[in-house]
This record gives sequence, structure tokens and C-alpha cells, in this order.
Amino acid sequence: MKIVAFLLIGLLLGGSLFYLLPLTGKSQDTKLGSKIALNSVKNQSGEDKSGLPANPNLNVTYNQADLHSIYLAGGCFWGLEAYMTRVYGVYDVTSGYANGSFRNPTYEDLVYKNSGHAETVHVQYDPAKVSLSQLLTYYFKVVDPISMNKQGNDRGVQYRSGIYYSDPADLLTINASIVTEQKKYTEKIVVEVLPLSGYDLAEEYHQDYLEKNPTGYCHIDLNTVREVVINVSDYPKPSDEVLKKTLTDAQYRVTQLNETERAFTNEFWDNFDAGIYVDVATGEPLFSSTDKFESGCGWPSFSKPIVPEVVKYTEDKQFNMVRTEARSRSGNSHLGHVFEDGPKESGGLRYCINSASIKFIPKEDMEKEGYGYLQTVLK
Repeated sequence: MKIVAFLLIGLLLGGSLFYLLPLTGKSQDTKLGSKIALNSVKNQSGEDKSGLPANPNLNVTYNQADLHSIYLAGGCFWGLEAYMTRVYGVYDVTSGYANGSFRNPTYEDLVYKNSGHAETVHVQYDPAKVSLSQLLTYYFKVVDPISMNKQGNDRGVQYRSGIYYSDPADLLTINASIVTEQKKYTEKIVVEVLPLSGYDLAEEYHQDYLEKNPTGYCHIDLNTVREVVINVSDYPKPSDEVLKKTLTDAQYRVTQLNETERAFTNEFWDNFDAGIYVDVATGEPLFSSTDKFESGCGWPSFSKPIVPEVVKYTEDKQFNMVRTEARSRSGNSHLGHVFEDGPKESGGLRYCINSASIKFIPKEDMEKEGYGYLQTVLK
């Protein structure tokens, strides 16, 4: 405690038939559900010499003119500072005191004089690298939003949770994040959302505390920062009118009309370059080259998505078979099917995906295309 993704039939190896016919399916749980869940493994990066999670920002170039700020309160700032520092796209984080009754308080003023300040971290980040929505998703992973004036073992007004903004344009995103988070709870979220009325740096010994004292007190699990966050709100689906203009005829027919391309003649069936594959309709990241394997079926095959939530499943009972269709989360694009004949060492699943449903982003282009935050999923 601190005070302190047309009538030809293709035969898939493994005994599964794949059709160039429209698919229909009722969204529901499938028999593959539990296996899909078990096959989903968190992507992790390494540790630094201190034993703390590695900081992915150390060798990233930032232009200070492009930076944006958000101020987050969530209990003891020692842990929150170290945690947010390790979110890709964050330039700098400091610990300080926000929204109290006067400026330039000392730590003792919070503890003994009821100054009303909240222990807060100032997060400077590049919106081109990480969105505010993503940052707030990371924030809610380690903050109990229904706990009033208490986080971990720390109790008191100074340990309240809060999101303080200096740019009024951020309020829409903040409120949307609160609404999304509220769906997880029956009790009302008590995270304070207010304009920043004042922020002062805490004493020097509070700054980078866990960098200086790796075994020091921390009420949050810093390893949570290793979990990949892909926010659906960052990849909205364009209108059908726009998709008809931006997608090729094949891409539109496959993703929006549920058709299937030919095996062995599609773009990515034999591509094994390092990179990620995103929904061609929305740009939402779906699969990684790390999880791609040669199945012999003639379509791109993956053992799992980058994170489980970017793919949803429907039961397909066409052609006197029961198959599990895979669709993208944000775009609801038809991707392909999931089969249970994948590599056992990788979980036993095979995501058989249409090349027309996905776009490949080479590793060397991920940063400039806005996917630098996913570099850690590549091995």
C-alpha cells in the first residue's frame, strides 16, 4: 500500500468442400467456439533489463508538434505511469497532481491537507501511432471503474479514477469509451470525466519511480500492457456506395456478397513474407504472418487471428454440411471458414481465408500505414 471474409466447387485438402456460392448463416455459437477460445494466445513482447515489460517506444521517432495530451487518474501514479509509458505510440508520461483546489501542491498536501487533487499521469502520444480510444482501452484494463476513491490497496480522494482532457474535441471519444465500458458492469461507472483545470508535476522522486525501483509498490499488473489492443472504433465500415468505389469487383463480391474466389490463383495463398493482413473493407487488422502456414488448400491459411475479438463466427449449413464461417468484426466482411485440421502444435485450427477479403501490409510498411503498434505480433 502506498503513502506509499458463380457455381464452381473447389475441393479443399483435408476433406472439406469450398463453394463459389453466396453464403448465408445465422450468427450463433458454434461447436468450434471453445477450441477457438483455447487457441487464442496473448501476444507478448519481452522484458527490459529491470524485469519490467519492455518499452516499445524507445527507438521510435516522434515529432513533438504531432503530439496530443490526455490526463489519466487511476490510483497510485507510480504503476499507471510505468504502464502507459509502455503503450506503443506514447512519447512521454509524467506523474503529477490534477484538478485540486490550488496549484503547485506537494504530496503532503494531498495526504494531510485534503487538497482535492488526484494522482494523475500526463500522457503525451502521437495519434498517428495510437488513438485516444486505444489508450483508454488500455487504461480500463487496469482501473476498476466502479470503485470510488479506491484503487488496489490505496484509498482516498487522491486515488480516485479520472479522465481529464485539455482538448474539448476529445470528449466524444472519452464518452464513447465510457459507454462501451459500462456494458461490462451493472453498477454505474464512477470515473470522473472533466476538463483539466490544473496539472502540476509531482516531486522528482515520484517520476519514473518503477524504472528506478523495479520491485517497488505497484497496484496494477504491468504485464497487461503486452496484450494487443485493436479498437473496433478505429476501423469504421464505409457505406456500401463507398465500398463499391474503393473495392475491386472481386473484393466486393467476396466480402459483401459472400462469394468465394478460386483456389491456387488468388493473391496471397503462397505469400509468406512478414507482415499483417487487414480487412480490405475497413483496414481492421485480422491475421499475422506469424500464424500463417502452408495447408495445401490453395487459400491463405492461419492458425488464429491476431486477437480473438476481430473475427466473429456464424454457422453455415449449406450444401448438406455444417461449417463455421468467419467474418470480420467491424466490416462484417465474409472472410472464409474455420476448420479443425490445422497444425496441432498451433491449436489445431485452420482459418481458410479468401485473399480478396484481406490486404497485406508488409512489415517494413506497418509504421507508415498506421500499424506500428502491431510490430510485436511478428516473430
